[in-house]
Amino acid sequence: MIRVLLADDQPLIRAGLRLLLETEDGFEVCGEAADGRQAVGLARSCRPDVVVMDVRMPGMDGLAATAEISADPRLAQTRVLVLTTFDIDEYVYRALRAGASGFLLKDTEPTELLRGIRLVADGDALLAPSVTRRLIAEFAARPRSATTVSARLDVLTPREREVLTLVGGGSSNDEIAAALVISSATARTHVGHLITKLGARDRVQLVVIAYESGLVSPQRS
Repeated sequence: MIRVLLADDQPLIRAGLRLLLETEDGFEVCGEAADGRQAVGLARSCRPDVVVMDVRMPGMDGLAATAEISADPRLAQTRVLVLTTFDIDEYVYRALRAGASGFLLKDTEPTELLRGIRLVADGDALLAPSVTRRLIAEFAARPRSATTVSARLDVLTPREREVLTLVGGGSSNDEIAAALVISSATARTHVGHLITKLGARDRVQLVVIAYESGLVSPQRS
């Protein structure tokens, strides 16, 4: 059973998410928060597996709440999935730094949201393709120290570099498997090795490393 905490200042959205989750096997909504401070408090009391977090909320916003949850050692097993309208690119950059494990847009199909929650709860991380593109574009405008990061890649095998490049482009494990003609299990193993070798928290941080090392180049529309 995946325990989920819903954090959104709009009651109608929380009600819709609760209905979606409670009519699907394997999910339990353990609480609802209308602002970031309440989300942090409820996370500490009900210890959810995943917090579905809005960004714009009164008082403490979702980004500050994500940072508090991610920094709390008592919530080491709790992951944050940001669900936002994503109308400001800076939100993604800041949420990434705050420790979010995934980003989805509010126009995501219900089946994809459920899949995303499962992935994040399973210790994976998730980036919507459009979020990946915007994230890379955001990093493109910022100073970087590719030399330092590139040195970290010396511990990787050629295959692991290939996998990191695909992760940086937003590919899922299944997509990596198809591109490299390997099994999904092998792709997942490679991603796990990358996280360990590079000292990354999760797949989201691998995207940052892939960009900052120059393995992935920003593409602007």
